Amino acid sequence: MSKQILVGGVPVGGGAPVTIQSMCNTRTDDVSATVAQILRLEEAGCEIIRVAVPDLAAAKAVGAIREQIHIPLVVDIHFDYKLALESVAAGADAVRINPGNIGDADRVKAVARACAEKKLPIRIGVNGGSLEKELLAKYGGPTPEALVESAFGHIQLLNRWDFDDICVSLKTSSVPGTIAAYRKMAAESDYPLHVGLTEAGTPRMGVLKSAVGIGGLLALGIGDTIRVSLSADPVEEVYAAQDILRVVGLRKDAPELISCPTCGRTRIDLISLAHEVEERLRQVRKPITVAVMGCVVNGPGEAREADVGIAGGDGVGLLFRKGEIVKKVPQEELVDELFRLIDTLEI
Repeated sequence: MSKQILVGGVPVGGGAPVTIQSMCNTRTDDVSATVAQILRLEEAGCEIIRVAVPDLAAAKAVGAIREQIHIPLVVDIHFDYKLALESVAAGADAVRINPGNIGDADRVKAVARACAEKKLPIRIGVNGGSLEKELLAKYGGPTPEALVESAFGHIQLLNRWDFDDICVSLKTSSVPGTIAAYRKMAAESDYPLHVGLTEAGTPRMGVLKSAVGIGGLLALGIGDTIRVSLSADPVEEVYAAQDILRVVGLRKDAPELISCPTCGRTRIDLISLAHEVEERLRQVRKPITVAVMGCVVNGPGEAREADVGIAGGDGVGLLFRKGEIVKKVPQEELVDELFRLIDTLEI
């Protein structure tokens, strides 16, 4: 069990539900574009949002952005501690820094004191691509041991100024390395962990790597808040994070789709049918299992654990519930009939 912090009133750690994060890819000083993107992310299910603060214009925009959104706002700071101070004063809900790259101890102290005064947590963001040179030399690369040692070094910097309202992340682009680092950190401390992989890639490989890395850690009970990093619209990150949480059983707030692979018995366009059902299920908020099967011979029986489902045939299909056939339906009406049945379910 990790300790708990509060990010703008949202609990992270300490047994609280795992939260979903994302990061804007708009220019932070473009307030209208950034707010519009955050509102889209909120609608998709994002619960904590982060923005880059590379300069003073971005820091000064934090307050105007915060006033127009409904989820906690985290600022991402590198190198210039004054940007952290400006962002905190402007109304940020949390700060993400790498204490080792913002200067001497007095600068770390200034950030810690500013956050303590406002009761804001700090995320120590250890990244395999920006690890301290001495640790790279000591370990021969961004190994799990190097990442964890870096995290504890940064924790000690903040602890020196009596600051302990801390969350930790240890990100690399390697799935095995990232898993090993988080497992080691979880074994050696009780700080809440922000879990993710950095530079995961485009949606195809990025979602796969994140599902294995983030999902694997969550299945082990490690992780308090997550971000799926993709070279894509940030909304795709939120959808992927939701799917990961549902697959590992940490969220039961939406339907789960199961569908069979195609085979020689299939007489319908099962792939298109499954995609259509999946897309329409995004609007459903019932914790049900929905099956899309390609064969009326085995479909209902193979998917008997599903709450509802359809099985395609040659021009006609079956609508079924808990493995029992409800009725035969013309193929072109299968999806609409399925969603009419879903609407009647009381959960």
